[in-house]
Amino acid sequence: MSSGKTAIWDAHTWAIYKRLLGYTRRYWAVGIVAVVGMAVDGGGLAVFTNLLRPMFDDLFKNKDPHLIFWMPIWIMAIFSVRGIGTFVSSYGISYIGRNIVQSMQHDVFASYLRLPASYFGFEPSGQQISRITYTSEQVAAASTDAIKVAVTEGVTVVSMLYVMLHNSAYLTLALLAMVPAVAAIAAVVSRRYRAISRRIQNSMGSVTGTVEESVGAHREVRIYGGQSHEADRFDEVTHRARRLNLKIAATNASSSTAIQTVSAFALALLVYLGTRPGVIDSISSGVFIAVLTAMGAMIPSLKRLANVQANIQRGMSAAEDLFEVMDRPPEADHGTRELVRTRGDLRFEDVKLTYARNDFPALRGVDLHCAPGTVTALVGRSGSGKSSLVSLLPRFNEPSGGRIVLDGKNYEDYTLASLRRQIAWVGQSVVLFDDTVANNIAYGELAGASEAEIVAAAEAANAMEFIARLPKGIHSQIGERGNSLSGGQRQRIAIARAILKNAPILVLDEATSALDTESERLIQQALQQLMRDRTTLVIAHRLSTIEGADQIAVMEQGRIVERGSHAELLAMGGHYAALHRMQFHDANLGSD
Repeated sequence: MSSGKTAIWDAHTWAIYKRLLGYTRRYWAVGIVAVVGMAVDGGGLAVFTNLLRPMFDDLFKNKDPHLIFWMPIWIMAIFSVRGIGTFVSSYGISYIGRNIVQSMQHDVFASYLRLPASYFGFEPSGQQISRITYTSEQVAAASTDAIKVAVTEGVTVVSMLYVMLHNSAYLTLALLAMVPAVAAIAAVVSRRYRAISRRIQNSMGSVTGTVEESVGAHREVRIYGGQSHEADRFDEVTHRARRLNLKIAATNASSSTAIQTVSAFALALLVYLGTRPGVIDSISSGVFIAVLTAMGAMIPSLKRLANVQANIQRGMSAAEDLFEVMDRPPEADHGTRELVRTRGDLRFEDVKLTYARNDFPALRGVDLHCAPGTVTALVGRSGSGKSSLVSLLPRFNEPSGGRIVLDGKNYEDYTLASLRRQIAWVGQSVVLFDDTVANNIAYGELAGASEAEIVAAAEAANAMEFIARLPKGIHSQIGERGNSLSGGQRQRIAIARAILKNAPILVLDEATSALDTESERLIQQALQQLMRDRTTLVIAHRLSTIEGADQIAVMEQGRIVERGSHAELLAMGGHYAALHRMQFHDANLGSD
């Protein structure tokens, strides 16, 4: 049974390796030149070793004048050509390796961009970042560096074997004691490397994730005195990575020691065979030294060939992890209708949503009609399902039951790209990029906007009053995640982005939460202008911001429990009225 498993495993590994080598196809010309360089590198030493016999037998013993003149020239020529081969193979393999890494990083990143939003909730972001940085680098070792070692050392071993057979087939019998043992060592080492390598990929993801969390939360770490806790957490994951890497080092050292011991036995056997009575008188010193040197040169090559398994198996685990991400299905898009511009007639019909990661029903049958050009406010306690409901609009999640109807058609009938072009989104957590103000406002498909349009959008969001004070105005860099701006300034840039998009459906998820009172007043004015003639869904905790909504839906445990205008809901004296009294009471306490 174990042999069957091994065969399947080997076939699986070979399939991964063939797919990995597929990345080298476009560089076949460079690859051929590099392989020739490897062959020259490995064969050059064998040619020199083969010269030892005439060097000892004819040059020193017989003082041959022809060899005395030509031998130094031959040696210089051999090692000059070998040096060229070494350079060509090293540079060529590095060229191919760098290009492979870049290609795989591109393919993995492209997979991230098309995977469904739910995928990113299942795996730590550190693991995803590590895949692009660390894991993809391991692939170069398997696809290029390992090939260089395998070809160069393989040619060396074969060439040295030829030298030994050419000089004395009898003495070459000593190799018979070494070959089976080396093969057994390589097989054991290969299995161990494969078992450890996948765990190393995961440990590096943990290291990256821990650093990312600690750096991103540096304010909280300092305020709450979490430095020692974070240091201990980081030490724990790095110690785990260190232990795994030391296991690889121990396996390398053990295989080298085992091969060296086996080789010493083979060399001893070679000396024994060469000194037998009747043999010692028939073998010249030149033959014996040539065979002995060839075997001595073969041993380091055999050790490197055994240890190259470390790179290959580490690269195989890395490639397997990368291919697994590349092969994941992208977010579903079965739509065939191209939506040019929606009227904004939006209906939720008995919509249900259960999150797969925790089997939690977030929505339990929501019915809601949002008429074109109206404002619908969603209110309720945290966890009542408000964000889950609006996340269905751009199909970040798929409804588990019921359907969403847009302009009389099931919204899944529309292509994903054309549906998302109908929606502008301003969230509580503002996402900005390490770029200029202008490029953050005119982001993605908005990149063709003119400077005048960008400035107009910024003015409509009341953002120009601070943008104008920046060193280069709208062309000023704002740093990673916009960290050179205040929370309110970041929020206004996000609103300017939504204004520029001019989409018929607008989602505001606590869009004014990061603003001070004065900024909020300015933004509310901008939002009133923005919401005109658009179907708008507003998630708000401060009820004072949504009193003018056309309808307010109160959510509780994934259901809509009340619906109506501000005045109607107050008159009902239910959930909304209770929330309003609570906030009004808190506001009065604050003013006191």
